[in-house]
Amino acid sequence: MLLAIDVGNTNIVLGCYQGDQLISNWRIVTEQKRTSDEYGMVLRNLYTARGLALKDTVAIIISCVVPPMLNMLEEMALKYFGITPLIVGPEIKTGMPIFYDNPSEVGADRIVNAVAAYERYKQSLIIVDFGTATTFDYISPRGEYIGGAIAPGLFISSEALFQRASKLPHVEFIKPRTVVGKNTIASMQSGIIFGYIALVDGIVNRMRQEVKTNPKVVATGGLAHLIASESETIEEVDENLTLEGLKIIYERNRV
Repeated sequence: MLLAIDVGNTNIVLGCYQGDQLISNWRIVTEQKRTSDEYGMVLRNLYTARGLALKDTVAIIISCVVPPMLNMLEEMALKYFGITPLIVGPEIKTGMPIFYDNPSEVGADRIVNAVAAYERYKQSLIIVDFGTATTFDYISPRGEYIGGAIAPGLFISSEALFQRASKLPHVEFIKPRTVVGKNTIASMQSGIIFGYIALVDGIVNRMRQEVKTNPKVVATGGLAHLIASESETIEEVDENLTLEGLKIIYERNRV
């Protein structure tokens, strides 16, 4: 069994693969102050709840955009699984040329998403990942990572509004029935949700005009379904895109 771990600034996404089948997956909060023992016990409890056993895991692959957590996760993997994990980084084989000015600057999660999406669709793509930041990545028809855009995530943008405007309350992220709100909460929800949808569609349309290849637009991340339901440009949502990419990269690096 392969354990795939993607560490983001807000959440950690984990998935267990038996061959090509994703048999279980979880999303937990990223806590930099947790120790390797604490994460080891969290994983043990998650496994137990799904009827899985740590001893059945034979390999682990990790992508991480929170560098201080890497040593802790490597220690956890050795201590609780007896496995040295494969870390997604510049030195491993992805099968995808990276045409960024400095390829080492590209977040591991962005490359992992790109690998999974191109393996599935085999065409030019724009991948929108709704995480702490929202990233937009363009993949060429030949499967080359060209570049993209990074915008503040929906949570970051909203939190700035709540903190800087003292009279505005925190609101739930749900689509309001109308754009013209008749109260403060509905007005905020309209601005946050419809404003963010406009941001996404605006960037995607500008990228399409620039690359001139009619790329397919695929979304992933925790808020993908909320935005995609109203977006004019997002064509498909794949919640497990990052996990699939990790599995593919692991297979390309097996000895």
